[in-house]
Amino acid sequence: MSLLLSMEDCASDEDNYCSDRDSLDEIENEEPEFQRAPPKGSTTKVITKESLLAAQREDLRSVMEMLSLREHHARTLLIHYRWDVERLVAVLVEKGKACLFAEAGVTVVGHQDLDSSLHSIVMCDICMEGVPGGEATRVDCGHCFCNSCWTQHFMVKINEGQSRRIRCMAHKCNSICDEAVVRNLVSKRHPDMAEKFDRFLLESYIEDNKRVKWCPSAPHCGNAIRIEDDEFCEVECSCGLQFCFSCLSEAHSPCSCVMWQLWVKKCRDESETVNWITAHTQPCPKCHKPVEKNGGCNLVSCICGQAFCWLCGGATGRDHTWSSITGHSCGRFKVDGEKKSERAKRDHYRYIHYYNRYRAHTDSFKQESKLKETIQERVSITEERDSRLRDFSWVNNGLYRLFRSRRVLSYSYPFAFYMFGDELFKDEMTKEESEIKQHLFEDQQQQLEANVEKLSKILEEPFDQYSEDKVMEIRMQVINLSVITDTLCHKLYECIENDLLGSLQFGNHNIAPYKSKGIERASELTACWKSNNRDNYLPSDREASGFFLILQLFDGTAESDRPSGSGCSDESGCSSRKRARKDGVGGGLFDLNMPAEVIDRN
Repeated sequence: MSLLLSMEDCASDEDNYCSDRDSLDEIENEEPEFQRAPPKGSTTKVITKESLLAAQREDLRSVMEMLSLREHHARTLLIHYRWDVERLVAVLVEKGKACLFAEAGVTVVGHQDLDSSLHSIVMCDICMEGVPGGEATRVDCGHCFCNSCWTQHFMVKINEGQSRRIRCMAHKCNSICDEAVVRNLVSKRHPDMAEKFDRFLLESYIEDNKRVKWCPSAPHCGNAIRIEDDEFCEVECSCGLQFCFSCLSEAHSPCSCVMWQLWVKKCRDESETVNWITAHTQPCPKCHKPVEKNGGCNLVSCICGQAFCWLCGGATGRDHTWSSITGHSCGRFKVDGEKKSERAKRDHYRYIHYYNRYRAHTDSFKQESKLKETIQERVSITEERDSRLRDFSWVNNGLYRLFRSRRVLSYSYPFAFYMFGDELFKDEMTKEESEIKQHLFEDQQQQLEANVEKLSKILEEPFDQYSEDKVMEIRMQVINLSVITDTLCHKLYECIENDLLGSLQFGNHNIAPYKSKGIERASELTACWKSNNRDNYLPSDREASGFFLILQLFDGTAESDRPSGSGCSDESGCSSRKRARKDGVGGGLFDLNMPAEVIDRN
């Protein structure tokens, strides 16, 4: 039974590193447990254009029923607490309803009805003009101004990107204006502005919600991902893109987000162009531009007019002889300079060590990704023979276990570069502690590397040319190595989480947990609405109008009005961050979550 379970674990990794699923349909096991499907009770959901309104109303209805509020007040509370219902409930329990409403700017009180004074004159404190009562509006906080001033105020706030939380115009009043009032007044003069306001209210569920982020695919697939658990996780969108939910980069565990961003920048900075400039130029001590020497004399001059010594880079005068330069001497040995030079050389060699191994496993992944075509051919040849061997799912399972383990192994080198270097954790560990932990980590890493290479070698065997007994022997080796590599990946992550990162006091480095079945694929959120009496809920005309606007937003037809950027709380700097996934400058980086043919094509 344990053997079968291990095979199931291996089988579920099929689609993590290959988007061309159809090419492997013939060699997949026909039994249901080996088919890739979203797991039951998936903790991640895909919010599509059809299910956005349903996702928003799900949280709105829970707050409306809990606090007996109108939808406008519930939305104001949720936007203030970034659509975190648990945090909202915690504040309610800890501080009470009055404090909860006050912090969010919600005023739930009855206000004076203007119907009795429709024909009376109301003085507006903004424009200081008297207007009929029917041309003035009183909001929940009790302040009353003329409709013209209200409209101008609302339009300014919408254009400034503050339409989700428009405050009352009164001095030092923190009350949030009713969205129905905003919509009614703005739509009379500028219907397009009212539609933009409605779209921003719908979009706030994604932009202001820390549990929901846009899929960073390029071109944008139009989906958003909602998580239920820890934000430090790796997810797969329905479009096939796998990414880190925390930083929206490619899936990079066991590297933390900080480590991976530093590694990407370093690989970009350490490109061939930078290496050539470093080797063949010297920075000017005045303007800091790189200067190339075009003669034999060690006294060089920059275009800015500064003369300096080529040997040490120090600024000098212009007069010199064959043996000396006026006002300068760098021939004497200096201990500090020698130490600095040796340290720079050591740091460079250390980077090259980790980069070469990271790149080697990346290249191996690219080559191994092409094995699926070879394996398909071998399976087809074997099936044509009169053989009792019919089930070749073990080859497919071993192949994707190899992809999973190779990916972990590749990203473990950038992790080690920063974990045991001086850039991030110099003050966290003594030199002796760092050496002990480094030996512990490298032992785990070497065990995983050795077994990954064994699995890779066996999978390349031409089993279609072997006898049945030899094929059965290879089959058992592949199954056993698949189980071993999975176990070693678990142990490597446990070492990182408990013995390395878990012992830090000041650093905040979290990694996505390792999952034998691969990165979880998000399941689609059902687009349906139900009311308290369990009848089908139909959105109002205004809600439907805003909903269809958001459909245009997903489809890209309303792109001109869509705010740019990501991760902020207002429209002026929000919306999806459409980040293209590219190879690093100088060929330094590849996305190991992409199939090899896509990498080669790019």
